[in-house]
Amino acid sequence: MQLATPPDREAPADHPIEANIRRRWSPRSYAETPVSASALHSLLEAARWSASCFNWQPWNFIVLRKDEHAAAHEKLFGCLSVNNQGWAGKAPVLMLAVAKTTAPTDGSTNKYAWYDTGAAVANLAAQAGPLGLQVHSMAGFDAAKAREAFSIPEGFDPVCALAVGHPGPADVLPEALKARETGPRVRRKLEEFVFFGGWQG
Repeated sequence: MQLATPPDREAPADHPIEANIRRRWSPRSYAETPVSASALHSLLEAARWSASCFNWQPWNFIVLRKDEHAAAHEKLFGCLSVNNQGWAGKAPVLMLAVAKTTAPTDGSTNKYAWYDTGAAVANLAAQAGPLGLQVHSMAGFDAAKAREAFSIPEGFDPVCALAVGHPGPADVLPEALKARETGPRVRRKLEEFVFFGGWQG
């Protein structure tokens, strides 16, 4: 297994979890090394086998390889927030996750479409580490601009943008981003959000 996670980026988990989950993180520095087609297909296959309500599989992915789809890669880059543009341009692959918001059976609203698309993205991200890759999901993008740029029809919602690639060194980042790249990884303790036996919040 190739490891794409430096030891200080591994999650300091309080309880045992699988290595690919412990080593999943969201880097901002990416090497410009292209991502192989086989690795990309493995990521997308992991997304394909995610669970979904009624097995409706509402997720869709626009995949833009910088070495093959330079103009489209630049177009999605232009939809990102200024903060994300400060680091995401070097990522060799940008993706846009898009949820089909209607049920395939009768066209009614699928209120779980975003949830299921998020689950597919999580599967994709968990698959990345063992391949020497990492994925950074971005809420900071202009969904309306992305819809127009890629002619996404009604009934489909852009959910998030993704940067995919081999992690690069933190030293190449601006100082503020470098601090975030190398700072401690923290999460709320289980007792803050897990309520055994009933709601206790």
